Amino acid sequence: MLASHADRERAVDVLRAGFSEGRLDERELDQRVARAYQTRTVGELALLVADLPQGPVPLTSAAVAVPSTFLPKTPPPTNGKAVGSLVCGVLTLMTAGLTGLPAVVLGHAARGEMSRTGESGDALALTGLVLGWLSVAGWAVLLTLLVVAGFAGV
Repeated sequence: MLASHADRERAVDVLRAGFSEGRLDERELDQRVARAYQTRTVGELALLVADLPQGPVPLTSAAVAVPSTFLPKTPPPTNGKAVGSLVCGVLTLMTAGLTGLPAVVLGHAARGEMSRTGESGDALALTGLVLGWLSVAGWAVLLTLLVVAGFAGV
């Protein structure tokens, strides 16, 4: 059913009431009012006010969901390998560096996966990488010193 000017004005009144009650911020009010004046059908108007107390505007059966434009975006999931890299990196202090190599492997794998999938956790993977590489470097220095000491003692 096509919307009349009176239908549009009622929808704008509901939007303004929602703004005055603190249900909408000013930017969202401006967006919805602009869309209300551009709509052609009563169903489109009902979608604009579906998440607000209706007041004088009747709720039609077409308005069952809030448009995705007005829904908050969900944050991307955290990569599990990035968490594993951080855990292994922190455990290098308690395991005398034995979990350093798994931290490095998991960190590099996690950063590769995150660049492909868009998951979050880059800081976790990077922290695990740094701690893992410090552990690997520490073991390399220790083994080098032992080899040099072994040759010096011969």
